[in-house]
Amino acid sequence: MKRKFIFISTGLIVLLFSTWQLTRPVDDYSEFMGVVKVSLRDAGHQLLLAGKDSTSLVLPIKVLQPFKFRLTFQNDLIIEPDSLVSIVDRSLQKASLPDAYRVEVLACTTTDVFYSYEMFEGTETGIVPCSGRNLPKNCYDIDVNFTRQKQTPVNHKIYYGIGVLGLVLLFLGLKKQKSKQISLNSQQEHIALGSFNFYPEQNKLVKQATEISLSRKECELLELFVARPNQIIKRDELTKAVWEDHGVFVGRSLDTYISKLRKKLKGDNSIKITNIHGVGYKLEV
Repeated sequence: MKRKFIFISTGLIVLLFSTWQLTRPVDDYSEFMGVVKVSLRDAGHQLLLAGKDSTSLVLPIKVLQPFKFRLTFQNDLIIEPDSLVSIVDRSLQKASLPDAYRVEVLACTTTDVFYSYEMFEGTETGIVPCSGRNLPKNCYDIDVNFTRQKQTPVNHKIYYGIGVLGLVLLFLGLKKQKSKQISLNSQQEHIALGSFNFYPEQNKLVKQATEISLSRKECELLELFVARPNQIIKRDELTKAVWEDHGVFVGRSLDTYISKLRKKLKGDNSIKITNIHGVGYKLEV
């Protein structure tokens, strides 16, 4: 009982904890969006300083799509590709943002792409212009699109695992409880046999307040007779069912156990095990 209670209570606690962690009201995307905006404003500020502009403003960050953001500026600026790559990467890394993203430099008025590149796990790939060639002074927008934003956070995986552990503990506790209930029920089940109550699982007969113990083989034989009352059961069938997988059978073993059963049933004259000569036995009820 105590062990069952420990399994069930522990399982419930673990399951409730993981559910709370997975469903608590934290807006992950809002948090992500706020961090991106701060990081991109920092990158914009560094780009202006790299172009020797310490007075003009970085305009509010625009959200174009759920994971695509636009960095805009108050005045025209010069963009040097190497500086752009290092500044953006450094600003995003400081905020522990995803390291897979695509950057595009567009003209404010025509939205033509002047320059683009993609980063994957900190590695720069596919830069269009040659390194070291500055983009002329112009009005530019810079789009940053995070390309691996759908990856499940590690902490969520941990809480899913904890939830599974809780379910396992709960299952084990309930299984133990169910097994115990089945065992108790089976102990209480009996078969009416004349004035006797026959308890196959407990190897006993009960008549009023008197218990009569049965050996395992006596019980198995009686189960066969009770299942087919008033029917002849052949000797071969009885010996095969009771002795085939349970030990050595000698010629008179069946007759010996039938004789023992008759003695234990003699308290009720309405029940009799009859010998059908040369064939087998029959329980007459």
